[in-house]
Amino acid sequence: MKLYTRTGDQGETSLFDGTRVSKADDRVDAYGEVDELSAWLGLARASGMPPDLDEPLARIQRDLFALGARLADPSHKIAPRVDKATLGAEDIERLEWLIDRFDADLPPLRRFILAGGSPAGATLHVARTVCRRAERRVVALAEADGLVVRYLNRLSDLLFVLARAANHRAGSAETEW
Repeated sequence: MKLYTRTGDQGETSLFDGTRVSKADDRVDAYGEVDELSAWLGLARASGMPPDLDEPLARIQRDLFALGARLADPSHKIAPRVDKATLGAEDIERLEWLIDRFDADLPPLRRFILAGGSPAGATLHVARTVCRRAERRVVALAEADGLVVRYLNRLSDLLFVLARAANHRAGSAETEW
């Protein structure tokens, strides 16, 4: 199978249900943002992430593929038996648990902090902002999926905490604003 299909040469792409839409379609934009977020998480993972921070990020990357599939499936044709393409309330609860777990080891915030620090921490701060942008794109869809919005909202909070944790472990001081 060749990587290129030439089916997108006129500026269109196919959704999961076979519908052809413009590559500038809001839905395509939303799952493109999710794809970019996953790439930033890959960069963060490649930048020397401690193992206990890396493992949840690998799981989140898999979640983001499922989330992107959900966004690319306006007719809900992905079979429920395709476990790897599912997300549920338990995934949001897992993010909340991770936020609480990593935040417990950090000094309390008293002011806003500037993004930066170690390579891993700074990359996670970028991922957080990309996550917020993806969330805005999903919300802009007329039929925004509530679970997807909640997942991205919680994920951006987790990425903030993980950025702080990566910087804390690297000995990088936070710059307050």
